[in-house]
Amino acid sequence: MTTRPRHIAHLHLHGDLDEGRYAEVLDLLAGITPRVQAFPPHAVQLDLTSALRYFDLNPYDLVQLAKMRLLALYDIESSSGLAGNRMLAAMASAASAPGRTLQVLADQAAAWLRPRPVTALPGIGRATATTLGTYGLHTIGQVADLPAATLQRLLGAGPARLLAERARGHDPRPVTPQAPAAHMAADVVLDRDCLDPEQHHRAVLALAEQLGQRLRTEGRVTGHLTLTVRYADRSSTTRTRTLIEPTSHSPALAVTALGLLTALGLQRARVRAFALRTDDLRPADDAHHQLSLDPGDDRARAAEAAADRARRRFGLDAVHPATLAADRSSA
Repeated sequence: MTTRPRHIAHLHLHGDLDEGRYAEVLDLLAGITPRVQAFPPHAVQLDLTSALRYFDLNPYDLVQLAKMRLLALYDIESSSGLAGNRMLAAMASAASAPGRTLQVLADQAAAWLRPRPVTALPGIGRATATTLGTYGLHTIGQVADLPAATLQRLLGAGPARLLAERARGHDPRPVTPQAPAAHMAADVVLDRDCLDPEQHHRAVLALAEQLGQRLRTEGRVTGHLTLTVRYADRSSTTRTRTLIEPTSHSPALAVTALGLLTALGLQRARVRAFALRTDDLRPADDAHHQLSLDPGDDRARAAEAAADRARRRFGLDAVHPATLAADRSSA
């Protein structure tokens, strides 16, 4: 069995970010991949491997999507590195020009590393660099070419083994997510500043559907929804509402989300982006659903369960609401 190549992104966030703002960044990026590791206050790593199929994008374009959302929703500039492991991604990010993305492809990693100073490798402190420099070892390529026994005599067995692996571009460490999030978020950046209330309606409906699918996939329900609207002038409005009962049922989420949108009374507002966030998450097994005398509710939930089974078998685009069919056909 072949191992699927990993795609790791390291984002460096520019500007002053307090704890709350950094938490919002993590929420947004968790909407792209659940494998997000925080390095506060100005960095974050993402394992994009499992998200590529969902978004139907290549790794580079998915990184650009993440950066575009950070800029559009929170006005946060970022530079980034993209590579096959955490170390290379972090090094590429450090070498990236402000606002740009530097990608180190697997077949180019060794050549990219060779001329770089040995101090660019993570974990190489001043004492180790001085020892290596004493023997004329100043670049990563020089260390990679050194026989293992020689390197062990200089640094000791453990440090030498680790340095040799890093000098050859190897880093098996996984991106380690934090504890399960207390909320989920989904967002959409519109193609252009939008005045059309119907497009606003469809965008929010699509976000509710997306969050409903994610909640059901993870076996969780939510008790609160928060809608944030970002305008063309980069100002924003946020509204929150408590659900009648904790749920992961997409139509129930949509009703609440669209109620929040209606309450904003946007009328002719020029909207750039929407973000929908769920709070008060809990296991679905702990939630209770109020029985309804309306047979339509049971049919809707049965249809939703069937649609989820189809998505698991045939992919996320196998089934989608008819109200969003025009959006899918024009995509």
